[in-house]
Order: sequence, then structure tokens, then C-alpha cells
Amino acid sequence: MMIWNLPNTLTWLRIFAIPLLVVLFYLPYHWASPAAGLLFSAAAITDTLDGYLARRLGQTSRLGAFLDPVADKLIVAVALVLIVAKDPRAPVVLIAVVVIGREIAISALREWMAVIGQRTKVAVSTLGKYKTILQMVGLAMMLYRWDLFGLPIYQLGFWLSALAAVLTLFTMIAYLRAAWPDLRGRS
Repeated sequence: MMIWNLPNTLTWLRIFAIPLLVVLFYLPYHWASPAAGLLFSAAAITDTLDGYLARRLGQTSRLGAFLDPVADKLIVAVALVLIVAKDPRAPVVLIAVVVIGREIAISALREWMAVIGQRTKVAVSTLGKYKTILQMVGLAMMLYRWDLFGLPIYQLGFWLSALAAVLTLFTMIAYLRAAWPDLRGRS
């Protein structure tokens, strides 16, 4: 199986977009925030495309299965840190702490469940997919920052991100409940 296929290339592009996102975010130009938001949006779209194309083209790979969630978690964590750097209000920090903390905890849980042969118990749920969509749209809007067509984009992004953080907690609880018998040492 080729590791340099189209889906893996999209995933690598998402990873390589992270430093560019940081640079755009800190550029001293009026267009820098919208450019950062648009780059994050493009990266979010590649997240959807790479998995779809891997399945559709029969180009799934172990490398892709590993890199895709790593790329997602990295770009989300970086976006949250950047947003908090410009808006360190408690609710924004709380969203960042909840999302990043949950990602670390559930990644560790999934790794441990894989080691004991129970990975499918904590596979991504439908609610987790909705959470990801809300999170990606919300963060893109918060990075974009400018009002658009009279809509308060940053504020809308904040509320979408807050809703995603709530769903983040619900999905974390669901994954922990599914893994609880194994965590307690019972079958």
C-alpha cells in the first residue's frame, strides 16, 4: 500500500498548515485574522476529504489511520491556544481547557483500550462527529474574527465552540462509561 496517496497527502498538508496558521495569526495586517480563519477552514475540509477519499479510493493505510487524528488534534489545539492568546477571558480559556483536556484523556483511553484489544468500545460515535463539525466551524469563525454580512462571526463562533465543548464532555462521559468495566478490571 502506498503511503504517499491522495488522502495521506491531504493529512500531511493539514499538518504543514499549522505553522502557516500561526504565522498568519500573528501577522500585523488587517487581513491576517480572516486569512487564518480561512486556512483553518480549508484544513477542516481536508479532514473530511481525506477519510472519504481513503475509503472511496481504497487507499486506507496504517499511516493515514495514525496521522489523521494526530493532525486533527494538533490543529485544534494550536487554534485554541491562538484564540486564547488574543482573548484570555475565562469562558474562552474554559472551552480550550475542556477540549484539549478531553482530547488528551480520550486519546490515552483509546490507546489503552487498543492495547487490551477493546478499541471498538471507544470508536468515534455519531455525537463525536457532530461535536467535531461544531468545533471546526466554531474555531474557524473565532479565528476569522471579522463580522460578515452584519453577522457577529466571532461571537457566533464562540457559541458554537461552547456547544462543542459541552458535546465534548458528553462524548467523553460516553466513552468512559463504555470503557468502565475494562478500567475496573472486569470483563
